[in-house]
Amino acid sequence: MDINQIETPCYVLEEKLLRRNLSLIKSVKERSGVNIILAFKAFALWKAFPIVREYIPCSTASSIHEARLAFEEMGSLAHTYSPAYTDKDFPQILKYSSHITFNSLSQFDYFYPAVLRSGRKVSCGIRINPEYSAVETDLYNPCAPGSRLGITADLLPDLLPEGIEGLHFHTLCESTSYELEETLDVVEKRFGKYLQQVKWLNMGGGHLMTRQGYDVEHLIRVLKAFREKHPHLELIMEPGSAFAWQTGFLLASVVDVVENHGIKTAIVDVSFTCHMPDCLEMPYKPAIRGAVEPDGHRPVYRIGGNSCLSGDFMGDWCFEHELHVGDKIIFEDMIHYTIVKTNMFNGIPHPGIALWTQDDTLVVWRRFGYEDYKNRMA
Repeated sequence: MDINQIETPCYVLEEKLLRRNLSLIKSVKERSGVNIILAFKAFALWKAFPIVREYIPCSTASSIHEARLAFEEMGSLAHTYSPAYTDKDFPQILKYSSHITFNSLSQFDYFYPAVLRSGRKVSCGIRINPEYSAVETDLYNPCAPGSRLGITADLLPDLLPEGIEGLHFHTLCESTSYELEETLDVVEKRFGKYLQQVKWLNMGGGHLMTRQGYDVEHLIRVLKAFREKHPHLELIMEPGSAFAWQTGFLLASVVDVVENHGIKTAIVDVSFTCHMPDCLEMPYKPAIRGAVEPDGHRPVYRIGGNSCLSGDFMGDWCFEHELHVGDKIIFEDMIHYTIVKTNMFNGIPHPGIALWTQDDTLVVWRRFGYEDYKNRMA
């Protein structure tokens, strides 16, 4: 790939790598007998959906717009969950959904009559909170004390209300099959009697089965064993990051190099807060191609974003040579939870979006300009 032909800044999705992930996910689906669907909250790049549909035909939505996107661009009805539905949005949620999960019994009681009146075959469920999660970062832990997400076992009646056909939990984040196994044990202990009352169990997302070192064979054994214990249940998984994990990069250019108290900062034409917000929220230090941790021998640079937020920087990295204006910087693995979370703070231009095809051709899907910013502001 000749990166010099790519105008920066630009997100570049690599088709070969996407298909590699999709092949693995489809294999897990077929071997385990579990329904696996795409979670838009991590990857909603709809221009790529024709590729995705070759392997996985369905998706999950968390809002009215995601549900509509599922219908229009995936060509299927969504499995929809939201922490709260509104009177304004719910008719459209009904229109675009095959499954609707409610976050509370009060929301189910309020909206279920509308489901009945619609005459549509929509399967309703409730989200449960097992009060157990291996996620260590509170920002991403749906089972933290006082969480607003899901119903704890002590708040459920012995018999689920009529019309509830499924249970949904989401407790994982870039997690392993062993953490799923532990979670399923807790779910069985706390919600076992309810598993006999429903038709499906949605195990949410966070199953990072495409990460190197993930024990796929163990995952399949866990899923098969659970199905054997509960043969009446349809099992559903809705990973997001796993689909787009390590399938592309964000390409940037160095626009200036500044120095303060001996710290050299290479300012690039992208922003962490605008274009890579998880780096600051998680936080985590992204990988830069060709750069390594400071070793005391090679040139060291902090990388600064081009917004006026003082904390819009990451560092430090060692490079093989001194950085100069015009040098390209490749931020690895920047397709999942980046494009879906970009913002226009400071009026910073959005990176373009492109596909590097299997036959090594660059296809630019979108460039953003002033009108995109202006129209968003009013």
